[in-house]
Amino acid sequence: MPIFRVDTAKVRLTAFRRRVREALCLPGGSHPRANTGTAGPEAETGSAVVEFTFLAVLLMVPVVYFVVTVGQIQGGAFAVVGAADQAAKVFVTQADPASARIAAERSVLVTLKDYGHPPELASVTFACNREGCLSAGTTVTVTVQLDVALPFMPFGDALHLKAGRLSATASQVVGRYQ
Repeated sequence: MPIFRVDTAKVRLTAFRRRVREALCLPGGSHPRANTGTAGPEAETGSAVVEFTFLAVLLMVPVVYFVVTVGQIQGGAFAVVGAADQAAKVFVTQADPASARIAAERSVLVTLKDYGHPPELASVTFACNREGCLSAGTTVTVTVQLDVALPFMPFGDALHLKAGRLSATASQVVGRYQ
C-alpha cells in the first residue's frame, strides 16, 4: 500500500494554471495583456486607490457643499422665525410706537447675530390692524426677511449670490393692561 496518495485533479489544475501563466507572458499570445510585458494581477496594483480617490473627490465635494448649503438655509429659517417672534413680543410691551420699533429692530439684530447671520441681509416690516399700533386689542404683525448667502463664496456679496430668501411672520395682540 502506497504511503503517499496523489490527487490527480489537483495536479492537472496546477499544470493548467502554469500553462496559462506562460501563455500570458509570451509575446504574441492570444490574451490582450500578452503584448504589454506585464504578468497577471500584479500589473494593476494601486490603480483602484487612484480611481477611488478621484471619484470620491469628484462626487463627495458637491454632496458636502449641498449639505452645508441646506444647513445654512435651515439655520436661517430658525433665525427668521425666532427673530419675528421676539420682535412682535418686544413691540407690544413698549410704551410708544417709536421706541417699540427701535426695540423690535434691536431684538431682530440680536437674534440674527445669535444664529450667525449678518444683519445687513435682513429686513423688518411692521403692520398693525388699527390706527394706533399700541392701543389695547391691536394686533401687531412683524415680518422678517433674510437673504441667506451661499457658503464659502469669496465674492458672493459683490455678485449677489444667494442660496435663498427666507421670510417669517409673527403676530401679537397688545394687552388691555399696560
